Amino acid sequence: MSADERRESVIRAAITEFARGGYSATSTESIAKRVGVSQPYLFRLFSSKQAMFLAATERSLEDTRKVFMDAAEGLEGEAALHAMATAYQRLILHDPDKLLMQMQLYAAVAAAEAAGDHEFGESARAGWLRLWGDVHLALGADVDETTTFLAYGMLANTLTSLGFPAGHRVWSGFYSSARPDA
Repeated sequence: MSADERRESVIRAAITEFARGGYSATSTESIAKRVGVSQPYLFRLFSSKQAMFLAATERSLEDTRKVFMDAAEGLEGEAALHAMATAYQRLILHDPDKLLMQMQLYAAVAAAEAAGDHEFGESARAGWLRLWGDVHLALGADVDETTTFLAYGMLANTLTSLGFPAGHRVWSGFYSSARPDA
C-alpha cells in the first residue's frame, strides 16, 4: 500500500474512532490498531493527533458537501432541496460516523476555542463555509432556504447523536418537511 493509500486508511479509521470517542478520549493507538499499523507510522503520515482529527473532520464535511452536490446535480429549487434532504437521510442511516464526526468537531472547537486554540475553529469554519456556499447555490442563492435546510440538517444531526432511531416519532417533522412527496 502506498503512503497516500495508507493516509486514506488512517483518515477513514480516524473518522470512526473520533466519531465514537471524541477528540480527548480517542487514542492514536486505537487509530493505528484499526488501520493495522504502528503508532510511530501514523506520525510519519500526520504530524500530530490534532492533524489526524482535522483531516478526519475536513473529510467528513467534504463528504457531506459532495453528497449534497451529487444529489442536487442538474436540479433547482425544491427539487434540489428534496434530493439533498433525501441523500442526507441516506448518509445518516448508512454512514452515521460522518455526522457523529461533525458533532465531535463542534465539541472540540468549543473546547479548543475556550482554551485559546483557534486552529480547530478555523478549519471547521472553512469547511462549513464551503458546505454553506454550495448548498446556497444549489438552492437558488436563497438565504432563507439555505438556512432552513441546514437547520433541519442540524436537527437531524442532533436527533441521531441523541440515539433516536430513524422511525421514532420525533423525526416525523423532519421527514414530512424533507420528503419529495410531502
